[in-house]
Amino acid sequence: MGLFSMPSLGADMDAGKLVEWLVEPGDTVARGDIVAVVETQKGAIEIECFEAGVVQNLLAELGTELPVGAPLAMILAEGEAPPADSPAKATAPSPPAPPAEVTPPPAPSAPVTASATNAPVPAVAASPPAPDGTPPSSPAARLRARELKVDLATVTGSGPGGAVRLVDVERLAGAPPARSPQEEMRRAIAAAMTRSKQTIPHFYMSQTMDLHPAMTWLATRNEGRPPAERILLGALFVRAMVRAAVKVPSLNGQVNEDGFIASGPVHAGLAVALRGGGLVAPAILDAETLDLDATMAAMRDLVTRARAGRLRNREMTEGTITLSSVGESGPESMTGVIFPPQAALVGIGAPQVRPWVIGDSIQPRHVVTITLSADHRANDGRQAARFIAAFESQLSAPEAL
Repeated sequence: MGLFSMPSLGADMDAGKLVEWLVEPGDTVARGDIVAVVETQKGAIEIECFEAGVVQNLLAELGTELPVGAPLAMILAEGEAPPADSPAKATAPSPPAPPAEVTPPPAPSAPVTASATNAPVPAVAASPPAPDGTPPSSPAARLRARELKVDLATVTGSGPGGAVRLVDVERLAGAPPARSPQEEMRRAIAAAMTRSKQTIPHFYMSQTMDLHPAMTWLATRNEGRPPAERILLGALFVRAMVRAAVKVPSLNGQVNEDGFIASGPVHAGLAVALRGGGLVAPAILDAETLDLDATMAAMRDLVTRARAGRLRNREMTEGTITLSSVGESGPESMTGVIFPPQAALVGIGAPQVRPWVIGDSIQPRHVVTITLSADHRANDGRQAARFIAAFESQLSAPEAL
């Protein structure tokens, strides 16, 4: 028997809201199946099951904010009998939409859950009046009332049947409105990056590289192809990073309380800017097994799902090294902050045309500056220099990527 619990989906996550069940009691699940959707500051994340068996009970209600580690469901191995003290099945109401009083996420580009994309979802029902005469109220209003120490009995509700809404509580208390999803994400990012800078001994190494061979090869390769079949420059950077990480394994892994743990596979993180604001860094799993075309397809898929709020928990937690790029226009260099618990991040500046020495002549060439941010607990300058040299070597032979 195993309890399926709320996973940690990043160093900045303390809790998540269960917004969708994709299984029911009696369903058979296999390792890797998507069984639930959890909403965090970074959007809705699809949660995978890590053991095979039969779903015995769903132990958490939809719409509930739960801390990391809280039990969500009980899963029995095939043929296993439920224990005598098995927890009762939790009621599972229809997936709730965000309460009407909560600032709605900016559509259409903000992360949404599957329940929000299919059919209209009924609003969250307010609780009935309590025996002491407290008026009906929404969950968000009750939570905010506790935070602001407001007696709900003193609040005039503006919801259906006089139900107290979040805005009613805040209006009475004179409190500022609740933060928007973008503000919440910014706060989460700030907390994670602050923790990273405070706890990870960063060091940095940069190098400017000749990008002309890669750009020339890429232009030839893409000529005459439809947009869906073209390779973007970013895919070359990802492939170069992945191959360099294979050659210098001390930069590919995660650091925990026991020290650095090297990873065999390269789970290549990709920093993705969300249209509504904020940043996530999901990983392309087992990126070392992909060729250039498959890497490009994986990048398109990851960016699309990140901006739709449909990432998976493994993509958010198992990254081993991340690439962050300013794009093909902008500043010429970028020094990034490591995404914990990873040990390194590769920052890519925008390509620039610069005078470059080729043999005995000086020619205008496209160049790019990469900056490696590394964790000094797992690496030193020698490994970082080897990684940069390997990255440059891969980029100089794009046809082999």
